[in-house]
Amino acid sequence: MSEVNHWRRVVLWWLLASVIMTPVVVFLLGPGLPPGNGTVESSGQVVDNTVLLAVSTPVALAVLVYFVYAIVAFRERSPETVVDGPPIRGHAHIQIWWLIVTTGIVLFLAGYGTVRLLADGAGGGQGPNPIAAPAGASHALRVQVIAQQWKFTYRWPAYGGIETPEIELPTNTIIQFNVTSLDVIHSFWAYQLGVKADANPGINNIAYVTTKGPLTFNVRCAELCGLWHGYMFDTGRVVPKSQWARWMARQRILYAPGAHLLPPYAPQYFPQPTRRGG
Repeated sequence: MSEVNHWRRVVLWWLLASVIMTPVVVFLLGPGLPPGNGTVESSGQVVDNTVLLAVSTPVALAVLVYFVYAIVAFRERSPETVVDGPPIRGHAHIQIWWLIVTTGIVLFLAGYGTVRLLADGAGGGQGPNPIAAPAGASHALRVQVIAQQWKFTYRWPAYGGIETPEIELPTNTIIQFNVTSLDVIHSFWAYQLGVKADANPGINNIAYVTTKGPLTFNVRCAELCGLWHGYMFDTGRVVPKSQWARWMARQRILYAPGAHLLPPYAPQYFPQPTRRGG
């Protein structure tokens, strides 16, 4: 009776599992991955998450298939006590292939991530001088996000520098978020927009997003910022451009009279240390 080639069996089972599960991950699980498809950036993040999950699926299956096969094929079947098998100190072929495959995966993901980052900017904030921006960013609608204990306010430099306690954005528009803070470190996380940028005092952290259709999105502070950090959230909306124009007209009527009490618009502010409570 010929000896069983366990290595060949493991490889065949792994190939079969990968051929079945990788398309399942890409076509069934992928479209439902966060953060959704509300903006160009969030859609891109769904694609990126799908690629990462598709690449990791065969790797995870290799571990699981080997684990299950070892339990089934090498389990103790008789009650007699048996001695341990000969120690295995290394297998040159497996080690070489492990290095080749893992190095290839890491280099591929590094290159893919770099290309995707430079393609159309990112929602993670790139500091005051972004190295990547979407096409047409020079015509973006600027919105300054001002974080403070414990709320976000929004300033509109193209509309008299008014500051609003709520945020609405027009559809099909490139938005340039200028994120800063008046006291401690916060984090502006607009989940459905695919934006998450640190808000640091004295720093302008720029993040881009390109809106699509109407959308309701949640804003959270994702950086522990004091006693009431958990209550620092907003709900914003992306609305048709005509509706947004009416909303902005109302905000200017409400808040323009008090705009002269605000400091002149600046990319960042340097608050007094006494503001840093909590």
